[in-house]
Amino acid sequence: MITSHAVQTRTRIYCYCALAIVASLFIGCTPPDELRVMSFNLRYGTAPDGPNRWEHRRESVVRTIAAFEPDVLCTQECLAFQADYLSKELGLYDYVGAGRDDGKLKGEMVAIFIRRERLEILERGHFWLSDVPDKAGSIGWDAASPRMVTWVKVRTKNDPPEQFYVFNTHFDHGGARARIESAWVLRKRLQMIAGSAPLILAGDFNAPADASSDSPYRLLRADGGDAAIPLRDTFRQVHKTVRASEGTFHGFTGRLTGQRIDWILATPHFDCLHAAIDHSRSAGRYPSDHFPVTAGLALRKR
Repeated sequence: MITSHAVQTRTRIYCYCALAIVASLFIGCTPPDELRVMSFNLRYGTAPDGPNRWEHRRESVVRTIAAFEPDVLCTQECLAFQADYLSKELGLYDYVGAGRDDGKLKGEMVAIFIRRERLEILERGHFWLSDVPDKAGSIGWDAASPRMVTWVKVRTKNDPPEQFYVFNTHFDHGGARARIESAWVLRKRLQMIAGSAPLILAGDFNAPADASSDSPYRLLRADGGDAAIPLRDTFRQVHKTVRASEGTFHGFTGRLTGQRIDWILATPHFDCLHAAIDHSRSAGRYPSDHFPVTAGLALRKR
């Protein structure tokens, strides 16, 4: 039985999407080869956030995602019931996710949502950021919690089709060593799984986009030059100058200053058409304590 509340929610989403389609007729449709990517830390759904609890902002989350219309949505702090809610309300995506505590449903996921009309999932997997990456729930170094990576290999439904990988992660908030070691584990696994194939890496890295010698950002971007798969910061490709308003964590305040800890990186197989930090809110409420980050990418023709 569909409740009146559910009907109202879906009606609002459909109306928003209809307006977006009409607007596209005037401002130009999304190019068929453009791949829209969003990385979004949802804030875990059982957090005691008072007026910002999940049930008060979940519709805003759906509206924010629907407005951008991502082909690839990488989420962090996504509990199983949040993933199920987004899957049901958005209705356009297949998702891959596993709880970080047991590799099943327990604990936060770094779930990846794939828009099924444009992309097909070919392979999928998970690994943990620890000394034993294949052990579900393993905790690495000085980390406060288990941390993991979810990945998918997808094929476009273009003619001709193209294949690429998407990796999604959430580095530890407390352990400085864990973030560095996690970057090393992740680099090795990117090479092991994807080889030289096109690759997108997104996540909440709990570390600034800072190129200092021992930062996760530099290690993942391979500024040192010894990694087989160089990764580029999509945001910095578009916004060349560092600004004070690039913060992505705001704690439901809307504060723009701070560190850009949420990134979308991609191999040089992709051209970056646009990139942004989404500061939108609805009914005076921010959808999460992080701003989602977005990028429009295009695979270079081989």
